[in-house]
Amino acid sequence: MQGTVEGFSYGLVTPLVAYVMACLGGALGLRCTTRALLVGGPGRPGWLALGSMAIASGVWTMHFIGMMGFTVQEAPIHYDKPMTYASLGVAVLMVGVGIFIVGYRGASGTALFTGGTVTGLGIASMHYLGMAGLRLDGKLEYNTVTVAASVLIAMVAATAALWAAGQVRGVLWSVGASLVMGLAVSGMHYTGMAAVKVHLHGTADPATGDSPAALLAPMLIGPLALLCLAGVVVLFDPLMIMGRPASPRPEHKPGVPAHAPLPHQTRRPALRTRRLPARSRFRTPQNR
Repeated sequence: MQGTVEGFSYGLVTPLVAYVMACLGGALGLRCTTRALLVGGPGRPGWLALGSMAIASGVWTMHFIGMMGFTVQEAPIHYDKPMTYASLGVAVLMVGVGIFIVGYRGASGTALFTGGTVTGLGIASMHYLGMAGLRLDGKLEYNTVTVAASVLIAMVAATAALWAAGQVRGVLWSVGASLVMGLAVSGMHYTGMAAVKVHLHGTADPATGDSPAALLAPMLIGPLALLCLAGVVVLFDPLMIMGRPASPRPEHKPGVPAHAPLPHQTRRPALRTRRLPARSRFRTPQNR
């Protein structure tokens, strides 16, 4: 029996809130990535790790806020908690690999393509692993072409977001990158949900029990707390706002050779010793 699927049980509330959460996670994560690219040094791994967790938490939170609006009229929906949390772990791991590639190799060329691809695949893996944790009296079937399109959306948009974050041109570029990242996550999610069909076994009673919102709300506390923590760290770091390194290199002035020494490095000419006449250097009986 074909199930009646409803993806927007709460209207536009869940997609809009989900998109905002995806943008928030992307903004924090990409800003941390920009911070690591600007400064580097021993603190770079910490910033990249925080950025990876922020992006993954935003992706995971967005997915399950969106899933609050997903219902099947003829069957109750439950979620397997170990599988649900495993999807978060996979997102952190794969997004982290992509972020670290860009953080250490730069946001251009092969490194950008590889990092964006891995990050996009991490977003897609989180989505479909999270869907595998969905439990109902039936089975889910997917349209292969639509699934492939959703994965492609995630990879392309994630690559574009990482490229924008790697330009290191201030806050506006970071805001644009976060909007693109939010588009990657939301676009991938709802394209993937459009590929879903539910075939019911017909052995369960009509829909009863807790709503998806009641089931998922407790699971969202941890990722939301992590996003708040990342937001506090970003807020109190001045380089997040300024968008430039702490000790910038001196600008090159026109007409001055690039290899010209600094003023304090200019070498002074050696002092010449005045030589006295030969007859004044020695005291003889004649010149006493």
